[in-house]
Amino acid sequence: MITGPSRTLTGAYATFALFTVLAGQFWRNLLGWWGFGMIALLVVGGAVALLVSSKPSWNWRRTPKSTMFFLLLATLSVAWSFYPGASALGVCLLLVTSVVALALVYCLPWTRFVRALGGAIKWVLGLSLAFELWVAIYVRGPVLPNFPDFEVTGEKLPMAFYWSRGLLFDGGPIEGIVASRNLLAMVALLGLIVFGSMLATRSMRRASGIGWLVVSALVFVLTRSATVILVAAVVAVAFAFVIWARRVGPERRRGVYWAATGALAASVTLLLVFWNGLLDLFGKSEDLTGRFDIWNAVIGLAVERPWFGWGWVGYWAPWVEPFDDLAVRKGVTYLQAHNAWLDVWMQLGIVGLIAFASIVIGALWRAWFLAVDRPRDPMGEPLPYSAASLVPLLVLVALVGQSFAESRILVEGGWVLLIAIAWSTKRRQWAPEPLPAEPAPVLGSRMLPPDVIR
Repeated sequence: MITGPSRTLTGAYATFALFTVLAGQFWRNLLGWWGFGMIALLVVGGAVALLVSSKPSWNWRRTPKSTMFFLLLATLSVAWSFYPGASALGVCLLLVTSVVALALVYCLPWTRFVRALGGAIKWVLGLSLAFELWVAIYVRGPVLPNFPDFEVTGEKLPMAFYWSRGLLFDGGPIEGIVASRNLLAMVALLGLIVFGSMLATRSMRRASGIGWLVVSALVFVLTRSATVILVAAVVAVAFAFVIWARRVGPERRRGVYWAATGALAASVTLLLVFWNGLLDLFGKSEDLTGRFDIWNAVIGLAVERPWFGWGWVGYWAPWVEPFDDLAVRKGVTYLQAHNAWLDVWMQLGIVGLIAFASIVIGALWRAWFLAVDRPRDPMGEPLPYSAASLVPLLVLVALVGQSFAESRILVEGGWVLLIAIAWSTKRRQWAPEPLPAEPAPVLGSRMLPPDVIR
C-alpha cells in the first residue's frame, strides 16, 4: 500500500499522466514533437517506476482476455502490414499507452483514479478558458501552434490548422488547449460526469464541486460541438436507465431491458426519418463535414483486406501510403477514419473488429452491473447505492458514443480510459471491493477524507 510522500507523488503523477493523454495536442502545439516526446517519456518512465515500486499482484483470471488478444493481434500485424515501419511505431505507441493505463489501474484504487482524472480535467478546462481569454484579449485573431508540422506560406491556411480561432467573445466555438472543439467538449462532458459524482459523494467541497460543474457546462456550451451534444444525450439516457434499474431491483429488470431495446429502435427510426432536420439543427452539411467521403474511402480499403486488415497504425501516419492522400478535404489531410469501428476494421480486419468489440462489450457489461447492483459489505449485508459506481459506465458510454464519429477511443486518452475501465471492472468482478459508507465530518472542520468516493 502506498502511503505518505509516495502516496502524494503517485497522485501527482496520475494527474499529470491523465492530463497528458487527454491534452496531448497541447504539448505538441506548445513544445513541438520533440518536446512532446520528452513529456511522453516522462509519463511512460513514471508508469514503469510506479509498477516496479508497487509490485502489484497479477492474476490471469482477473485479466480481460480480449484486451490481451487485441494487443497481440496488433503486434503480429507488423508481419503482414502494408506499411511495416509505421505499424511498428503504431504498435509501440499502443503498448506504452496500455502500460500507462495498467499502471494507473493496478497501483491506484478506483477512487484515487477518479480523483486524478478529475484533477486532470480541471487543468484542461481551466487552461483552455485562460488560453482562449488570452487569445481573445491580446491576439484578437486566430493563433497558430508554436511548432507547426505544416508549411506556413503567404496563402490563407485552412482554419483546421490553427490552435485557436479566437472566438471566445463571439460565443465560440472554442478549441482550448487541445486545439479541437470536439475533443474539448468531450473533456467537458467527462467533467460533468466526474465532478457530479464527486459532489454527490462529498469527496470535494460543495462550492468547489458546483464551481467545476459550472466550468464544465460553460466549456461544453462554448465548444458548440454537435457530435458531443448527441453523445451527452446518450449518456443522459443511460443514466436514466441506471436509476430505473436500481429502483426496480434485479427481479424486475426485464421491463428495463425491453424498454432500452425499444428506445434504441425508436432512436434509430427517428434518426433516419428526421436526418435532414437534425443536420439543419446542428448546422452540419449533408456529408457530416466530409465524414461520408472519409468513411467510403476507409471501407474501400477495408474490403480489400477484410479479415486481418492492412496492419495496425493507430493514428494514421501521413508520410506513408495510403494515408498520405486517403482523406483530404479543403486542403486538410485527416489522420483518422472519424469512426473507430471502421478504423479497426481497416487496420486489423474483421478479426480485430471482433476483438475490439469484445473489449467494449465486456467492459460495458461489467460496468452496467457495477452501476445497478447494490454493493455489499464483506459479510454480505447490502450497502447504500454508490454514485461513484456510475462513473465507469457513464464514461464508457460517452467513449462509445464518440467512437462512431471520432477514432479517439483508439489512442491517447480514449484508449487509457477504455483499458482502465475494462481492467478495473474485471478486477472487481472477481474480487469485489466494498465501497466505503458515507463519511462523517471531522469535528470542528468541514473537510472530509480526501479519498472517499462512494
